[in-house]
Amino acid sequence: MLTRRTLSVLLVLVTTGWIGTAYGIKITSAAGTLTTQDYIDIEQNYAKYYHTIDARDPEGWADTFTDDGNFNGTIGRAALIESRRRAGPSKTRHVVSNLVITPTAEGANGSLYVFIFDPQEVPVKIDSFSRYDDTLVKTSKGWRFKTKMRSSDTTIRSRTQQ
Repeated sequence: MLTRRTLSVLLVLVTTGWIGTAYGIKITSAAGTLTTQDYIDIEQNYAKYYHTIDARDPEGWADTFTDDGNFNGTIGRAALIESRRRAGPSKTRHVVSNLVITPTAEGANGSLYVFIFDPQEVPVKIDSFSRYDDTLVKTSKGWRFKTKMRSSDTTIRSRTQQ
């Protein structure tokens, strides 16, 4: 059971964190510094990335990368657009979880999990689950992916393996 002292310490820590976020305090590591606005802008780039895939928008998707961006070995804006067009229409939706953003000397690293499902399939089932490890840089257009590497999450067994 939590004591009054423990609850008081927790309250102070939460309040301090909230105030730091609300007032835009910079978060610094030995490698670099990110502001609260940087975190928000990076999260928005992630959201745009997945929304443009689900909306079948190859150009919008490529806009989330630098001009020489790399997605699993596909490099450069034209190649990225063509790869999304070749992938064909998407009837799936992406659900993102556990985003971790870490400051680096060049910008930031990001890592997250993604579950993909078809919303027209009932009952809903997860079609695939992946992990993404990314590098982001701040450009004149805002935060963009320099590299985005997808790998299958092999730590989760499919229903047929359970």
